[in-house]
Amino acid sequence: MFKFASKPQSAALAFMVSGSVWFVVGAVYGFMSAIHLVAPEFLPHVGALVFGRERPVHVNTMLYGFVGPMLVGCGLYYLPALLRTRLWSEPLAWAAFFFWNLTVLSGPVGFAFGITQGREYNEYVWLADVSLVIAVVCLIVNSALTIANRQEEQIYVSIWYFMATFLWTASNYPLGNVMWHPATGAMPGLIDSIFLWFWGHNLPGLLITPLATGAAYFVIPRVARTPLNSHTLSLLGFWLLIALYSHIGGHHVLQSPIPNWLKTVSVVDSIAMVLPVSIVVINLWMTARNFGRRIWGDPAARLVMGGVVWYIVTCIQGPLQSLPFLQRVTHFNNWTVGHAHIAMLGFGGYIALGAMWHIVPLITGRELYSKKLVSLQFGLVTFGLTGFFLVLTAAGLVQGTAWHNGETVLRVLPQLVPFMASRAALGVFIFTASLVGLYNLLMSLRRGEEQEGAQLKRAEDAA
Repeated sequence: MFKFASKPQSAALAFMVSGSVWFVVGAVYGFMSAIHLVAPEFLPHVGALVFGRERPVHVNTMLYGFVGPMLVGCGLYYLPALLRTRLWSEPLAWAAFFFWNLTVLSGPVGFAFGITQGREYNEYVWLADVSLVIAVVCLIVNSALTIANRQEEQIYVSIWYFMATFLWTASNYPLGNVMWHPATGAMPGLIDSIFLWFWGHNLPGLLITPLATGAAYFVIPRVARTPLNSHTLSLLGFWLLIALYSHIGGHHVLQSPIPNWLKTVSVVDSIAMVLPVSIVVINLWMTARNFGRRIWGDPAARLVMGGVVWYIVTCIQGPLQSLPFLQRVTHFNNWTVGHAHIAMLGFGGYIALGAMWHIVPLITGRELYSKKLVSLQFGLVTFGLTGFFLVLTAAGLVQGTAWHNGETVLRVLPQLVPFMASRAALGVFIFTASLVGLYNLLMSLRRGEEQEGAQLKRAEDAA
């Protein structure tokens, strides 16, 4: 085990494999949750599979299990590659892998029996919180010492995003999860909503977003075979992200009596997020200009660029729905659920998958088992996610307009049946995509054709 853990880039590959496995697990729980929204009486005597326990397993497994680890694995590859050195400590990266996945595992195991702190996006119990923080600290130490021992003078923007992700998470996660109150993980009264949504929004914004952005900045120039359009512009987007994002979680609780100054800051900075998003998108599109055939013809880069497209949609819808007068119709209903799907599965998930398919051959020295299966996964996820977005947005508008006009919640429920049935049917495509991806990854590791460069290196090693 120690010998295997010392192999270069083995932990990076392990993170990506675990992400593929958790994608399947998260999709299963998501599909079961969708079924229960249509048929609540389905498996009524199985306590572990009631909606209130399935839903947090689905959400946390997709975020912390699928998207997060897959992007961390990608970063553990490009960090030393861009710095022209080796990762400082492969065993330390494996320690991060162990503690991170221990946290994710506590979801299906603990939530199924009602062991949860009951705060959205903050459900993990205290011991699981500690495990995740240990993993993050391991990644901070490993990344910092790798940077310190680098051979490359310039620190490319992907390194900035990767390193900053864990510095931000190490400070934001304990605060949002109120880790100084181990028994509850919560503050008393209304103030808890501010702490909850501090991490609830920084989870996608300062964990997933920088990891995904860093991966996109790595993959797109490599596939296009051209330098990044503007390194200066990329760093401007980096600093605007941290300047604007850390305190916009308050727009989730505008209807509650939190301080008016916090509401104002949250809404203004939510709108201002158009700036860093535009910088990232423009920079990547300008990098890829004149190389569209290379980008869209490469299955991995197609997924990454698809994630950039979803990023545009997400960050047009997100700032707009933070406006108080729009929230009267769009908040507390399925509109927000649709938005969450395109943010995490669309933006984060697409880039995670695309970066993984690009990097796995670089680590293993083997070609992908099937590029057609990568394209199939892209098609399945795109069909399912686009359907999710349209169906949930429509359902949210039905709910929001009815409630805004004084209709009761109970009388609106029958109108949602066709939307929820469509959502469950579309879940089949996402679940199938997760199985296709896992199969393709495992087969690539076992039967992928050895690349010519890898064959020569193996021959040299043998000599």
